Amino acid sequence: MTSRPREIALLTNPLAGKGRGRRAASVVLPLLRAGGVAVRNLAGRDADEAQALAVAAVADGVDALVVCGGDGLVHLAAQALAGTGIPLGVVPAGTGNDVARYLGVDRHDPAAAAGVVLGGRTRTLDLATANGIHFVTVLAAGFDAKVNERANRMRWPSGQMRYNIATVAELGVFRPISYTLELDGRVERTDAMLVAVGNGPSFGGGLRITEGALLDDGLLDVVIIKPISKPDLVRTYPKLFKGTHIHHPAYRHHRVKRVTIAASGVVAYADGERMGALPMTVEALPGALEVLVP
Repeated sequence: MTSRPREIALLTNPLAGKGRGRRAASVVLPLLRAGGVAVRNLAGRDADEAQALAVAAVADGVDALVVCGGDGLVHLAAQALAGTGIPLGVVPAGTGNDVARYLGVDRHDPAAAAGVVLGGRTRTLDLATANGIHFVTVLAAGFDAKVNERANRMRWPSGQMRYNIATVAELGVFRPISYTLELDGRVERTDAMLVAVGNGPSFGGGLRITEGALLDDGLLDVVIIKPISKPDLVRTYPKLFKGTHIHHPAYRHHRVKRVTIAASGVVAYADGERMGALPMTVEALPGALEVLVP
């Protein structure tokens, strides 16, 4: 469906990408207004204020909520937009920008992203939910989550290299984890390096851990990587960028509507945001999010 929005809320994370959010917003804002759209220019001082601004804009009935930042700001917006029919627009200005990859939005040209918003073309996507929190990309619950937690504590470097360095650092201390999974009612107990639950195919700046996950099939893609040696993990890691790790003998893949994951000492992350400690139940929410696409 295509319908140019009349009024949008532009929500910016001014700190995203070391100021890229603020710079991108300065490009996008005049282009949207020149395109005949009324723009509410919003910027929260912290996540709580940004969330409140997003919820208020959606409650007021804006035609779209456009976020200028990274996947963390998309995550925040999804909480306000789920089930409303009001579309999400993305001006990528963060570290990973996986949702922009999903949508085919240019990750390096804010003006092109503004053009997507003005075009008004929409697509309906699924969300996933856990602990009452929605997510768009992938829930990480193992080695990948520990990498994410370490990367989020780092201040240098920026971009994908931060995840790469965090991965190397975690390799020195990581041991396989004992999991209990309930997959659409079927219980499986296994040791694994990680369990990931994908609404979409990638996280962490293009790591295609749940390769093949479709954004509109009403299902979650659960990937299990069984125990492998650290040298093997190092060799396999680059394959995540192409999704060719699916051919590794330690790889397992399930498509389900609901999964419960239990393990000791694991904190899960989704959309790069801390979701909480396991156990955790994740469910698919078919058709819960409208998005603006090229």
